[in-house]
Amino acid sequence: MKKAKLLLLFILNVLFISCGSNSDKKKSDFSLSFVSSKAEFKLGETVKLSVQNPKNKKIDSTSFYFENELLGTATSELEIPLNFEKLGNQKINAIVFSEGAADSLQIDIKIFNNKAPDIYTYKIINTYPHDITAYTQGLEFFNDTLYESTGQYGTSSLRKTNFETGEVFKKVELSDQYFAEGLSILNGSIYQLTWKEGEGFIYNLEDLSKTGSFNFNKSKEGWGLCNDGKQFYKSDGTEKIWILNAETLAEETFIQPTTNRSISTQLNELEWVEGKIYANTYQKDGVAIINPKNGAIEGIINFKGLRDKVTKHPELDVLNGIAYNPNTKKLYVTGKNWDKLFEVEIVKK
Repeated sequence: MKKAKLLLLFILNVLFISCGSNSDKKKSDFSLSFVSSKAEFKLGETVKLSVQNPKNKKIDSTSFYFENELLGTATSELEIPLNFEKLGNQKINAIVFSEGAADSLQIDIKIFNNKAPDIYTYKIINTYPHDITAYTQGLEFFNDTLYESTGQYGTSSLRKTNFETGEVFKKVELSDQYFAEGLSILNGSIYQLTWKEGEGFIYNLEDLSKTGSFNFNKSKEGWGLCNDGKQFYKSDGTEKIWILNAETLAEETFIQPTTNRSISTQLNELEWVEGKIYANTYQKDGVAIINPKNGAIEGIINFKGLRDKVTKHPELDVLNGIAYNPNTKKLYVTGKNWDKLFEVEIVKK
């Protein structure tokens, strides 16, 4: 079954690249258009596409695809229900078979969620000390131990800490040319991103010894990182959250965090929490709760006021740092150069 799917994917890629499309030197005799005038839709709506055929050529059939998945086959028009497609800026492809030739077409479509995000606030359960010099970029628990990645050129580090006391058990400093970003732990290794250097590092979980590195193959920057036990999710400051192969660390595909009205950018630190991605929005007090399957932003946690509860000083910066302990089901947040780590309870508003 897997081989058959890979073969189909190869055939479709060949067709979309080699067949006469609107981007080829030879202009296509066909084009795709929406029957309605709009190109923006919401999940659950139905899109009706039409093949424009100004030369009245004989069309044998047209196959419509979304991310190489067949949506349906028709002669010139097809109604497509948007049931669970990925949200954001997407493309629908079509292959027109006419007079012994195949012609590939493409049309842009914007898909929003059909529901506004639920709004949440928070309640502080406990407060713990946090290193005021730590420019927090990544935060993650493993076996009740808190691991942290801190940024800034010249002071970036990877840390293994006691979250209850703030004690740093072990600290690895990065070379001055690296600005550390998010981290995530999988299969006995710690994976740490850098910001603009296009490179990530791999460490042994036990002693924090460096065991390897990897390059970003599609994105230009590294921001946040988390995993679901099978694959990684990586933000880069754009509207994309990349999905990485856990073995090769290649950025294979992506989702776009989207509400019922907009597509979000500037999503920074990421955390995997009970099947959802929690994403800190850079320079904001909000954390988005994202469906990893289609990118729908299903909730927003408003952490306004939390920064007012830490010590004020010249280097004090924004909220950034989300850590969920799956053993205790507790959630913790902090910020860049904050002297406190907060255990919080999320409350629906």
